[in-house]
Amino acid sequence: MKEFDTLDKAASIASVTDKVRTIAIGAPVTSVHFLGPDAAFVGAEENVFRVNGNGDVSPVAVHGGGILCAACDGARLLMGGDDGKLVALDAKGEVVLLATDAKRRWIDNVALHPDGGFAWSAGKTAFVRSGKAEDKSFDVPSTVGGLAFAPKGLRLAISHYNGVTLWFPNMAANGEVLEWAGSHLGVTFSPDNKFLVTAMHEPALHGWRLADHRHMRMTGYPGRVRSMSWSAGGKALATSGADAVIMWPFASKDGPMGKEPAMLAPLQARVTMVACHPKQDILAAGYSDGTILMVRLTDGAEILVRRRGPAPVAALAWNAKGTLLAFAAEDGEAGLLEL
Repeated sequence: MKEFDTLDKAASIASVTDKVRTIAIGAPVTSVHFLGPDAAFVGAEENVFRVNGNGDVSPVAVHGGGILCAACDGARLLMGGDDGKLVALDAKGEVVLLATDAKRRWIDNVALHPDGGFAWSAGKTAFVRSGKAEDKSFDVPSTVGGLAFAPKGLRLAISHYNGVTLWFPNMAANGEVLEWAGSHLGVTFSPDNKFLVTAMHEPALHGWRLADHRHMRMTGYPGRVRSMSWSAGGKALATSGADAVIMWPFASKDGPMGKEPAMLAPLQARVTMVACHPKQDILAAGYSDGTILMVRLTDGAEILVRRRGPAPVAALAWNAKGTLLAFAAEDGEAGLLEL
């Protein structure tokens, strides 16, 4: 597959760069989310930067140090920090302390459940709070690498060294372990609840078909996969980690087993972030050279959103309606694109 230099591609494809509202956050950004109508840029330390439709930036102090993880459902933004605290920021701008780790360990993973419950981890322990019930905790064999709730029921996937533990917090039974050698970090359920996929410490993904625990090896990456996003309807999983967006097919009952992934939007730069549109077969991809492209999944057609810059793209997110795309580079240069 031919790879294109960013400058060649910028000159040859359609561009919406003139429609982007540029925003100077002025601090390193690690992720972006939509909280109510506003974009919420999570800083690497202490602050979340809320940006309204006019582009006004309002910093909100949420932690006393580094912000290590974040998850958002549109109504609240959940964050863990190296101060041992779990906090939530709501759409009104109010910050609530939800938990403090008894040993002041880092809160390094968080997850939100559709019913309002949430999970977090510190060290080898995962915690769940659901409704008015007391907190439940579960210890895994090694440090927790990632957390994800199943789309149906109260089931939590906890990734760790040598596999993933599936835990039902409301049941007394021990967790169900899906084994695979190596260190498992980010974890995600397919939207149809049929597959589970982890991003590993090595440059690979690993997956399981949940009905029979059949393995899915998803290898061939030149770099570690740090960003994963399910397409609208969950028929494909977009990933970073290569010099093109790698799209694994999940439309059939076997998922990607025995199939080659699609490769979209190749550049002479590594893909750092992917974000699929919530309603249409479109995705946004950010690259290590600062470029951002919008890509149509059906035919690979591309539109330039941001020309390359001095820092890699660190954050990408669509709002729930798919009418706004927010992005930021590692140096805090950010933008909003209204579609």
